Amino acid sequence: MKKKYTYLEWLSPEEMHEASLLWFSELNFARDEQLFLNNLVNSYTVQLTEKDVFAESKEIVTALLHKEKEIVGLMKRVQAHENQLEIMVDDVDQFKMEKAYIETHRELIHAIDEYMCQYRPVKERLFKLVSKILKKGKQKRLLN
Repeated sequence: MKKKYTYLEWLSPEEMHEASLLWFSELNFARDEQLFLNNLVNSYTVQLTEKDVFAESKEIVTALLHKEKEIVGLMKRVQAHENQLEIMVDDVDQFKMEKAYIETHRELIHAIDEYMCQYRPVKERLFKLVSKILKKGKQKRLLN
């Protein structure tokens, strides 16, 4: 994965606020998407437990569950970060706290980017597996 370097010292509090709102929106969407993926898994549980796909489906579902747990902590971090934005706009010079806020913002940029980079392949693998199961089911019906 290619490192992204950013110059957060130049970001205004408004820009950091907008970034936080965008992160929260993206994470909320991913969480809603995970609910859909869970429903998909529940709908195809029987097929996902068949011996020819069981190992792969177990691995994917385990990874998905891990990502679901991870997103909760990430959302809490973003919310806490957003709640502390006042440090940047309160007209009180708190250099150490402002610097810590900027560093936290930088860490969140990387954490969210890393999360999304790891989450997308899990989602894609599940869709491919379910597509494979659907095609297999369709072929069985055509043969009968």
